[in-house]
Amino acid sequence: MVSVNELFGGTVMSAVPDPYAVYRRLRRESPVTLVDMVFSEVYLVTRYDDVLAILKNAARFSARAHAKGIGLVFGKTIIEMDGRAHVRHRNLIAPAFAPRALAGVLPAVMREIAHQLIDGLEPQGRADLVSQFTFTFPLRVMCGILGLPVADYEAFHRLALDLISIADDPPRAFAAAQAIADYLRPLLAQRRAEPTGDLVSSLVHAEVDGERLSEEEVLSFLRLLIPAGAETTYRLLGSALLALLMHPRLLEEVRADRTKVGWAIEETLRWEAPVQHIPRETTEPVTIAGVDIPAGSMVMGAVGSANRDESHFPDPDRFDLHRRPDDHLAFGFGRHFCAGANFARAEAAVALNALLDRLPRLRVEPGTESGVVGLAFRSPERLPVRFD
Repeated sequence: MVSVNELFGGTVMSAVPDPYAVYRRLRRESPVTLVDMVFSEVYLVTRYDDVLAILKNAARFSARAHAKGIGLVFGKTIIEMDGRAHVRHRNLIAPAFAPRALAGVLPAVMREIAHQLIDGLEPQGRADLVSQFTFTFPLRVMCGILGLPVADYEAFHRLALDLISIADDPPRAFAAAQAIADYLRPLLAQRRAEPTGDLVSSLVHAEVDGERLSEEEVLSFLRLLIPAGAETTYRLLGSALLALLMHPRLLEEVRADRTKVGWAIEETLRWEAPVQHIPRETTEPVTIAGVDIPAGSMVMGAVGSANRDESHFPDPDRFDLHRRPDDHLAFGFGRHFCAGANFARAEAAVALNALLDRLPRLRVEPGTESGVVGLAFRSPERLPVRFD
């Protein structure tokens, strides 16, 4: 068994610059590797077909594995539920992210928020698109859906980042979970007394099997939704912008033909999946790639590795706008396929189109490195640009 730090060469998982060389070697030499992670030993699975098989089989690979990782700070949520409990709780939030919602007023709200942010950038001629746009945009949208004060969006995003930093700094993650709960409790009481039609109001008045959700269940939902609603799009959008800006010919191709925005997003999801790992727990003894794994073991599907498996995606390390990767695993697969996948795609498309509309000759600052960092979650930390 090898430690995660030895394997990826660092002590801060959020700062790992390039795990793909390691994944390439593991796919070739040790496609299932026992790794000592922060909270438990896990079998790291790196080949596309094996990761897909894990995600397809919910009976043998249970989502309750999340309870031993990120669930420690989220609380019990749908991501660690199986079977009927998962379906019932998922149905509570599904309407907010359903195609009907994305065909209504929501895209107009997204566009308004994107253009408001660009209004602040446009006169300067230069910006850091991460700190001044991608970090901000998706959480403003999510605050509107949840009914949270937009004025508090930045504090919420910082807390969301702290929540998912549990592998690097557990005390900071637990403190963030408590801070979110302390902030939200008065708001939950207010929405119980005076519902407003937002998602928080829906959750505090929702029933599962004839019973209202407890306050802790609602808080757990919100601890999940705040980072999930912000982090995926924030990271996806940053990586998409970086990929296009580092390939100016492709950027101009997308600018000229906006039907290609969607394919740029899909290729980004394959090339730099925002969420790189999906944990599962075996419910019975299994064998993967010749490795026997006991029941009750933690198995980690390395989505980032699967999406760059050369046996499935030719020349996988290259960002290819014309690849059409409709079978990447960035949003998972099967029963636990991300409920907000189409929402994240829509947000990213709105944001990319707005930036291309408003910022002529958008280009990276000279000397900018094409660096994306992180092990479990990946995106550029900064993206300095100029425009006319």
